[in-house]
Amino acid sequence: MLKRILTALALIPLVVLLILRAPFWLVTMVTAIVALLTIAEFLQLTRSYGVEPIARPTYGFAALFFMLLMMNTGGGKPLLSTDQFVVTAAFASAIAPFLFLTIAMRRGDLSTGYPAAAASTFAFVYVALPLGLLVQLREQYAGALLILYLLLVVWSGDIFAYFVGKAIGRHLMSPRVSPKKTWEGAIASVIASVAIGGSLLYYAAPVSAALLRWGLIERKDGVFNLEPPVILPILMLTIILNIAAQLGDLVESLIKRGAGVKDSGTLLPGHGGMLDRIDALLFAAPVLWLYASWRVLQ
Repeated sequence: MLKRILTALALIPLVVLLILRAPFWLVTMVTAIVALLTIAEFLQLTRSYGVEPIARPTYGFAALFFMLLMMNTGGGKPLLSTDQFVVTAAFASAIAPFLFLTIAMRRGDLSTGYPAAAASTFAFVYVALPLGLLVQLREQYAGALLILYLLLVVWSGDIFAYFVGKAIGRHLMSPRVSPKKTWEGAIASVIASVAIGGSLLYYAAPVSAALLRWGLIERKDGVFNLEPPVILPILMLTIILNIAAQLGDLVESLIKRGAGVKDSGTLLPGHGGMLDRIDALLFAAPVLWLYASWRVLQ
């Protein structure tokens, strides 16, 4: 437990500063590194399923994807517009299976080609694509504040689910997949996300003003509406994001359970691997990105 707390105390300020203050290229580069580390853990898990992955081409494809996202369009527009991202992501997702299947043709045992290509394609869609959505979300209106809100929703929900589930949890949610997760913890997770994450979104204007005064954000990164926000949409969005985060956690537990391991890795003391730390974000990030993109189009 002490290692878990110390690791969190060391990483959280760095993550928050990265989101609020770092230039776009640095955000993209750090996200790409996180994606590659996570993909490495995922591909290692696939070996437990008897699949020998196509490792290096998978890393190269994911790295190229983030390099394309990093390109500056100029012209006073966001560094990465929603339209640009959709085109890049759609093209990458469409060619990924064909690319990896083509590479798999070189294998001596052709029966291993499809499983390996499928693992590489899934690694891209499961890890790189959702993290790419976070990069693009950062460039949308109030993107930095929205990502901070997302992290608070995920972190507060995870913390309260753990402690409440451990203290009073009696009804198991999915004993075959994750024996320690309980419905009591899940309900506490939703309540905590609404109370903590939802509060940030409700008070987004004064929080943004304070962050702007302290030099932590630029004006485009915050919310400065004069009208008071409507509570119901914030409540519904926060609940949906929390449910998505909990499902993301359960999905990773399913992968680990099938692989017969407790953690995806040992990179983060007290937390396991990188995949263990961002599993909830991998489902919640696309949900928030969709909401933010739909809001801009209205």
